[in-house]
Parts: sequence; structure tokens; C-alpha cells
Amino acid sequence: MTSKFPVGTEPAAGRSGHLDTLFGALADPTRRRLIERLIIEGPATITALTGDGPLTRQAVTKHLRVLAEASLVVAERRGRELYHRAVPAALATAVGWLLDTAGTWDQRIDRLRATLPTTPGPATSGPTTSGAGRVTSGTTVTSATTDSSGGYGAAS
Repeated sequence: MTSKFPVGTEPAAGRSGHLDTLFGALADPTRRRLIERLIIEGPATITALTGDGPLTRQAVTKHLRVLAEASLVVAERRGRELYHRAVPAALATAVGWLLDTAGTWDQRIDRLRATLPTTPGPATSGPTTSGAGRVTSGTTVTSATTDSSGGYGAAS
């Protein structure tokens, strides 16, 4: 069986499934708001998380279950209450993957840049690379600066 990944880019064993679960949990804006709230405000009960907002207790429970499956939230019993606490360290896997992926793409872009011809002088028609390494159209791009009134104007 052949791999769908180029040689040397296969995901670490088991890491791909966890990443899918993690990014799947973070894909929903409601879950992102819940995790942000738990990170900022600390542990909370489902009743507190529901508050006067538009979500029902059932909806909050469902979202917390998805976040718990991704190891982003844990439940802790305090007496009769069940508090849900964010586990921000669980995001380290996602951050590591993003950094690895960004590094791979940076290397690929650098190799591509090395193969592109360089033309001295002003940009001609057709795509070129800007100083930031982004491909731009043949149109002139100006940078924005703030003027004396605090507004934005084109740099000369």
C-alpha cells in the first residue's frame, strides 16, 4: 500500500487522529467561545456557561463533550457541582503541527524562489514576487502609512 503523503512527510503514528479530533472540536465557533471563556474566567458549571445566552443546557453539554474528547476540557466534581476546566496545554499538539507544517512550506517556498528568474528593475506585466515573498499581479502595489490626521494614505 502506498502512502498518500510524500516521503518524509507522513504524520506521526496516532498523531493524525488526535489532530483531526482537536481541529474538529475547534472548528465550531461556539466551542471556541466556550474554551476561550473557560480559559479566561476559569472553571464553570454548565448552568453558569448557559447563563442568559442563547444556548440550552443540552447544547452546552454536547459542546463540552466534544471538547473533552479532544482533551481540551476536563470535568471536576466539587461537592454536588460538576465544574468544567479548560486544558490549554492540549493545544500544544496543534501548535506543534502548525509550526512543523509552516516550516515545511517555508522550505518549499524557498526552493521555488531559488528556481524563479530574477529580473532587475521595475516590475513588468505578469506575476512577480513582492519584497515579502508574495506573488503579486503586474499592478503596482503601494504600502499604506498613517498621515498626520491618523488616517491611512498611500506611501510615496
